[in-house]
Amino acid sequence: MADPHDWVNAKSVQKLKELQPGLFDKFIEFEEAVYRPGSLSTKIKELIAVGVTHVTQCDACIALHTRNAKLAGATDEEIAEAVFVAIELRAGAAIGHFKSAAHVLDTHRE
Repeated sequence: MADPHDWVNAKSVQKLKELQPGLFDKFIEFEEAVYRPGSLSTKIKELIAVGVTHVTQCDACIALHTRNAKLAGATDEEIAEAVFVAIELRAGAAIGHFKSAAHVLDTHRE
């Protein structure tokens, strides 16, 4: 089975580790702690990460957490549902930001 933390082997990431090894190690410790099963299973945490990465729009993160969700036992349908949660939140944000446009419409009458 693939290592869900194998992203650290990328050349650019290794350079970051070389430049700040202490901070890098602390980040890895934090990442491992976050995705360890707790009140939420690793699968649920990775599904949350799939949704969040679609909102933050990080392609590498989307691929990583989709893969990690699969490794944790998520089905394709569960992953797609997590993506739809992200889609709804992005759309909801647009609705929420209409407040600014509505203010202009109300204050700048012809």
